Order: sequence, then structure tokens, then C-alpha cells
Amino acid sequence: MLVLLGDPSVFFSRLLSAGPKVSTFCALWKLSETMFLYLLIMGVSAFTIPPAEHMVISENCQFRGKHFKTDFKVEGEPVVLRCPQVRYWLGASASPHVNLMWRKNDSMRVVSGKEETRIWVQDGALWILPAMQGDSGTYICTVRNTSYCDEMSIELRVFGKTEVSLPVISYPQILTFSTSGSLVCPELSEFTRNKTDMKIQWYKDSVLLDPDNEKFLSVRGTTRLLIHNVSVEDAGYYSCVMMFAHQGMSYNITRNIKLRINKKEEETIPVIISPHQTILTSLGSRLTIPCKVFLGAGSHSTTMLWWMANNTNIDSAYQDGRVSEGQRLDYSENNENYIEVSLIFDPVIREDLTMDFKCVVRNTLSFQMLHTTVKEVATFSWGIVLAPLSLVFLLLGGMWIHRQYKLRTGKAYGLTALKTSHQDFQSYPSKIKEIK
Repeated sequence: MLVLLGDPSVFFSRLLSAGPKVSTFCALWKLSETMFLYLLIMGVSAFTIPPAEHMVISENCQFRGKHFKTDFKVEGEPVVLRCPQVRYWLGASASPHVNLMWRKNDSMRVVSGKEETRIWVQDGALWILPAMQGDSGTYICTVRNTSYCDEMSIELRVFGKTEVSLPVISYPQILTFSTSGSLVCPELSEFTRNKTDMKIQWYKDSVLLDPDNEKFLSVRGTTRLLIHNVSVEDAGYYSCVMMFAHQGMSYNITRNIKLRINKKEEETIPVIISPHQTILTSLGSRLTIPCKVFLGAGSHSTTMLWWMANNTNIDSAYQDGRVSEGQRLDYSENNENYIEVSLIFDPVIREDLTMDFKCVVRNTLSFQMLHTTVKEVATFSWGIVLAPLSLVFLLLGGMWIHRQYKLRTGKAYGLTALKTSHQDFQSYPSKIKEIK
């Protein structure tokens, strides 16, 4: 009996090319046998389900996009990629009703969950051990249940040991001048789980730190390096190295940190310079009351500023949002620092006139508050305006009448006196005599 290993049409053409040695009846007979076997094999394969780790389900999934962070790693070290969208699924990797799969963007093959391979999936995370430069690329995580499916990608770039660029693969961290702080060896949770005896070696500019140096202290059992009395000279590149064992093999896990030193932030006692204790406004209008605080040379970041209404936060007192806090403003004027938060009414209603509003400022040195109330401005009235004007006009009128009266009285007296003098002159006898 012939066994069909390929396309039956190919087999049939080869059979005809055999020439006269094979009769037509024999050819037809053997072709029918091979067709039967072919159909039998295809029928069996149709009911055979390939392993889940070697197939990609073709159902459409919602693509959430590419994760903002690119993972930079060094070849020869372990790499663990976490599914970026798992946080949306509330522990999807641990749920028996959720299926989580990984694949590389340039491959339709789903990563196996077996640790015998160099790349496998464990607890929803993609493990690559050890990483090679060829592992660089885009990896897609698919999370699905019976009713929903989504995907998200993450970028991995594996550098060769000789081409490592510290500025690219370093994690930035900041400490404050003249204080004590600590560096943290980042992204080791996958390798330190259930381990209490982990040991990390710390390097400064590729030089192993002296464990007897009191300035640097590696806290055993943790991922922290304490630095006492931080100075400007402490800035630079640090490396933390941890050993990791898997299936009898040991691997180095290296993380690089770029430390920057910030100047120490000085605090001063804040002083509230506005608002006034009483704010006049009209009902139905939009009102903004700024609370302005003077800090001098003090720091913005260590001072908190907020409003309260009857000893309650504004958000709680006005849940409808009619009264709200504006955006905090941090600014400088003439080399002096200020912060400002406004209380916004949209609009003012009668209930606000009975509220006790407080602007509150706080830092480590002081706690202050300033009370203010909203009052309705007096309504404009013509009666109030005309009353004093009427009084003025009345006084002026009285003065004018009095003056006219005096003028008329004076004229009458003058005329009487003039008439009396004329009569006396006519009755006086003549004393003139003619002289010859």
C-alpha cells in the first residue's frame, strides 16, 4: 500500500509518468486507496488540537497600544517582562478564568510555559534566561477570558556587554545635599521573592565600595544603599549586582543608577498676605478670592496651601462643585517666592454669606489660617443719593431767599430818607440880598 506524504495531485502526476509499466486499472485502484488514506488522515487531523503554547488564537483583540517604557538590558543576564495591562485585569495572571499569552511581534508562535526552554512564561511574566541580543524586539501580551480580549506591547532592547551605554540603561535617582538618604537597586522583585538572604554588591564608578566605609552602608537583606551626609562628590554612576541561581546555573543581575544631588531646600515661616477679612460681592455673580502666601526665600514644594468652609474641606462642603479651589500657583517676584490658591464661587448665593471661609497654610515650621467672610454689597438707591442733595438745595435756597430779603429791606430805607431831606430844603427861607 502506498503512503501519501503530500498533495495527491502530485502523486497522481508521478504515477502517470511511470509509463506503460503500470496499467490504467492499477493506477485507478491505487489512486482510490491513496485518496481514502488522505481523507482519513485529514479527518483525524481535524479533530487534533495543537498545544496552546504553539498557536495564536485568531480572534480579534482590542489593542491598547505600546507601553511607554522600553526595557534596556545587558546580554547574558536574566530578563523578566511583566504584562503591561495586567493591572487593568485585577490580578489576571492568578485568575483561573483568564488566559494570558506572550508572543514576539515578528513571530506567530506563542511562548511556551515550560522552563526547559530559554524563554518561558511563569505567573504571567515572560522570562528570558539568559538574554541575547537577538531577543531585542517588541513583545505582545494577550489577556483574554470568555467574553473579552485585549493586547498590549512592550519593547525590549538587549545590549552587548561591550556596547553598553550607561546614560541609556541607567535609572535616575536624586538625593539632597547635606542630608542622609538611600539608593534603591530597582526592578528586582521577580528575583528576590521569598528570599531573605539576598546579598547585593554596590559599585561607584565601577569601583567596589568598601564595606567598612561608614559613609556607605549596604543594608543586608534589602535592596538599599544608605549614604550619610550626602555631598556633591557623591553624584555619579552606581551599580548594584546580585547573584541569581536557576537550575544549577548562576547569573549576575546588574542595575545601573545615575545619582543627582539637589541643593537642600530651606524652609521659612509662611505669611498669609491676602485676602481681606470681608469680601463684598453681589448675589448671583462669579467671585474669585485669591489666598496669597509669602515665603521669602523658602521652598514651594514643602509648603501646603488650601481652603476650608466651616472647618470642612471645600470638596466636601460643596460636592456639587459650585464652589471650588483653583489651581495652585508657585511663582517668584523680585527673587522672593509666593504661592497662591484661589477660592472660586460660580455663582455666589445667599448660603455663602453665612459661611466661615479659612485660608490655611502649613509647613514643618508653621501652621496658619486667615478667616474671611462674604458680604452682600449694599443695593444702589436713588433715595439715599437724593436725600443729601435735597438738603443742600434746601440750604442754598434758604440762603438765597434771606439774601434777597435783606437787599429789598435796604432799598426801601434809602428811598424814605431821600424823600424826607427834599421837603426840608424847600421850606427853608432865602437869605440872599441884592447889593447895589
